[in-house]
Amino acid sequence: MAHRLRQVPVRIAAAIGSLAVIAFYLIAQMVGAGNLIRLLFGLPYEAAVVIVGVVMLMYVLFGGMIATTWVQIVKAVLLLGGATMLALLVLSRFGFNPLALFDAAAQKYGDGVLAPGRLVSDPIEAVSLGLALMLGTAGLPHILMRFYTVADAQTARSSVGYATAVIGFFYLLTFVLGFGATVIVGREAITKIDAGGNMAAPLLAAAVGGTPFLGFIAAVAFATILAVVAGLALSGAATLSHDLWVNVVRHGHADEKEQLAVARVATILLAVISIALGITFKGQNVAFMVGLAFAIAASANFPALVLSIFWKRLTTTGAVASMLIGTFSTVTLIWLSPTIQVDILKHESAWFPLRNPGILTIPLSFAVAVGLSLARPAARDAERLDDLATQLDVGAK
Repeated sequence: MAHRLRQVPVRIAAAIGSLAVIAFYLIAQMVGAGNLIRLLFGLPYEAAVVIVGVVMLMYVLFGGMIATTWVQIVKAVLLLGGATMLALLVLSRFGFNPLALFDAAAQKYGDGVLAPGRLVSDPIEAVSLGLALMLGTAGLPHILMRFYTVADAQTARSSVGYATAVIGFFYLLTFVLGFGATVIVGREAITKIDAGGNMAAPLLAAAVGGTPFLGFIAAVAFATILAVVAGLALSGAATLSHDLWVNVVRHGHADEKEQLAVARVATILLAVISIALGITFKGQNVAFMVGLAFAIAASANFPALVLSIFWKRLTTTGAVASMLIGTFSTVTLIWLSPTIQVDILKHESAWFPLRNPGILTIPLSFAVAVGLSLARPAARDAERLDDLATQLDVGAK
């Protein structure tokens, strides 16, 4: 977007949206990390969150992109291997027949356990969450940032293909892990440890593989959390130092030493914010909190990003307004939703009924971008897309 539109307003709007996504994503990771450390070592939740925040801070400050990349590679291998092993141990108790596992769950909790909508029972809420998860993936800043670590566009495309296949396989395993935890461990035992149900997998590992396997799965979970938190912190630091400081404040005139100093200060700031958010949102379901981050990404980043690539008539005004309205409308509706008003602030009701506002804010962002671009056309913005396409074509050849 910065290549084909006016750079300064686009970078400011993109930074605001990206930082909002990062903040909500950090909530989920810090809540999960705090509960994990509390389960393993018996530490108070608040102390566990502080420890994770400090570890993440040191890792990013001293390791940077290379260390973050390697921990993400290692955690991906460990996560896939550990989840597969855990699923096989669960299925071994049911003759390696998933249907037998589902039948056992139905016998223990009734046929309703096999129906959709246990976490999200409202159909509109389910569609809203689905849109956020599907479209938000393409707008997550720490995911988009990874494309700068590959050699060319073809490598980026092939890496997405491989990653999608691996992720799809992992998501299929979660059916086995989830039902296995409800049958083998039991809901009461899971919620007794953590009200949000976030420790189901480690408890399942202890039940089917004993303490050694619990230690392995806990290590995998911690590596996963560290990798994601480090990636988020790195993305946030890059947003603050490169997009805002270098290109907006310093107008492109900042040496590498200055950029590094700003990035380190930004990393410290993000670590403090992540610790505060993790403590504030204690007891929330991690999976659902991730959905809120995806809703912001789908509303703030995805519409403008897609239109900037595929729609020639997109203007700077349309893109900036789309990103800002997408960000602030989503955050506002999340604040007014039951997640904040009822679960966090303990009010009896909420102003906005949906927990995930994606079904409203995503179309709104598209409409704003298209409407303002048509209302205030800018020929130069359209010409720059042709110039960019020509440059990319020459570079590829």
